[in-house]
Amino acid sequence: MTTTTTTSLGGGADDRVMATAQQIVKSLNTPKNVREDMLLIFSSFDNRLSNITDLIQEEPNSQSRFDTAERVILRWDSPHHSAPSWEDSPEQVGEYLGAVDDILDMLDELSVRSDNEVIDRAETAVQVAMSRLEDEFRHILIRNTVPLDSERLYGSIRRVSLSFVSNDGEIDDEFESFAEVDNESRFFHERGGSLGDDVCVDLINGDSVEELKMIAERMIRSGYEKECVQVYSNVRRDALDECLVILGVERLSIEEVQKIDWKTLDEKMKKWIQAVKIGVRVLLTGEKRLCDYIFSGSDSAREICFNETAKGCVMQLLNFGEAVSIARRSSEKLFRILDMYDAISDVVPELEGMITDEFVCSEAKGVLSGLGEAAKGTFAEFENAVRSETSKKPMLNGEIHPLTRYVMNYVKLLVDYSGTLNSLLEDEEDESSNLQNDDIDTPTPIARRLVALLTTLESNLEEKSKLYEDGAMQYIFLMNNILYIVQKVKNSELIKTVGDQWVRKRRGQIRQYATAYLRAAWSKALSCLKDEGIGGSSSNASKVALKDRFKNFNACFEDIYRIQTGWKVPDPQLREELRISISEKVLPAYRAFMGRFGSQLESGRHAGKYIKYTAEDLENYLPDLFEGAPLVIHHMRRKSS
Repeated sequence: MTTTTTTSLGGGADDRVMATAQQIVKSLNTPKNVREDMLLIFSSFDNRLSNITDLIQEEPNSQSRFDTAERVILRWDSPHHSAPSWEDSPEQVGEYLGAVDDILDMLDELSVRSDNEVIDRAETAVQVAMSRLEDEFRHILIRNTVPLDSERLYGSIRRVSLSFVSNDGEIDDEFESFAEVDNESRFFHERGGSLGDDVCVDLINGDSVEELKMIAERMIRSGYEKECVQVYSNVRRDALDECLVILGVERLSIEEVQKIDWKTLDEKMKKWIQAVKIGVRVLLTGEKRLCDYIFSGSDSAREICFNETAKGCVMQLLNFGEAVSIARRSSEKLFRILDMYDAISDVVPELEGMITDEFVCSEAKGVLSGLGEAAKGTFAEFENAVRSETSKKPMLNGEIHPLTRYVMNYVKLLVDYSGTLNSLLEDEEDESSNLQNDDIDTPTPIARRLVALLTTLESNLEEKSKLYEDGAMQYIFLMNNILYIVQKVKNSELIKTVGDQWVRKRRGQIRQYATAYLRAAWSKALSCLKDEGIGGSSSNASKVALKDRFKNFNACFEDIYRIQTGWKVPDPQLREELRISISEKVLPAYRAFMGRFGSQLESGRHAGKYIKYTAEDLENYLPDLFEGAPLVIHHMRRKSS
């Protein structure tokens, strides 16, 4: 029992002695031959250290491993030795990276010792290796950056159509050209579609990503994180700049942007909108994935690398957005500015989720705010332009005024941006806020502003109607224009904004104008068909007076026919309703007058000179009214009996 214990204790003591000896071997910082002599002296003091020579043998193995790794590294850097191609020599690349690992491992071991000679050699080898790896890292990035073209970039999201077409390519800010332009399609604008599902394009060839990751890990471990990040950021930043060029985004100063004509600027704004979507959701998202993978071993490298890579691309996009936001405001820019606002608004949360650079995120939110202010200011500019449009040339034939067409097409498009405009106008206070809630069904900020704008348009049209000397034509003009407004509202999303009650009120206005038209246009003719002033009953009325009445009626009717066949009522339903109203008002009165007094003239000489038309004749002529083609009644005198 005692012997066993002693043996056990002795074995434990032997282990402790050997462990101590191993620690001594490990901590000795002397030349190899001196270290070996010292270890042999130790072994002569205690037979338990008889195996100490095994420790001596370990040291040359470690030294040999270091020498081998050093040779591999220096061989690749030797001017007398042609280094193998990195891409074509995977086995030698693996050997080289293994040598780097060995040197780094030994440096970790040597850190607790003070063998300056070995440490210096190891650090030199690491410096040589890092220089080689930095070059290879750069070359791999450049060689394996996937060439992108516009088709691939635009194909990475759903194709959208963004167009703003004018009959002459531009829209006059002050509406001076309205009198000359009545094209229904003066402009057309379709909102850009939203980005589809997340998409990804290869930014770097997949086979090389793992190589980049292996190099990055070793450079970071060696303390060369800054150099590695700088190389990656420089190469990838240039690649992103090339992508922006492909997408049509130029590097322009604010002054240059403000000097561009509208047609050219509009094209650049469209390309910018697409570039923002593709840039953030395709390119930057792809870059973030790459950075996260290649620099997965270092949070700081991953963050700095992506921020530095993305910053130039994002700031170039933001600079253009800022230039647009502070440029001169004119009505035709509103829709494109709203598109830009929506585009940047959609991606700001994603930018904030990817980029941790406070300056870049702050700039993005600043540009978003600036575009919002520009949109509100441009909308107000449009309202003022409608209010102050004072062209003095009346529309030929009483047709729809170009101002009406322009404003209604413009307002129709604004409804597509109701969500955006409601958020932008939420805190705005203006005269439209004073509208009674029962004027519109849903009194949202944009609904109030649009109803106020339509009211301004109606007031402007009232003033323009006074340019016509003929009172009847004033009402034709007003009916045409108000009906056009109503139809545009009814046949678009505007009806949801202004509501049915607003439409009913305008239809009531049109009926009032129709009544006023009948009174203004036909009162003189109808006054010829009254009994007053004829000087007797139907059997003994003055023939002279009757002749004057028929003669005057004929003249009135022919004058109305000549003038009002030239007037234009574009809407077929309104045109027919007006003709029916005339028939119901004029024909019964003419038939009654003819029935009472016609016989007194028909038997006389030259009766056809005075009774030129039957009621049926008049009825047949009424369909010629309001066709926009002036006509004259010829050869309608009836032969004398």
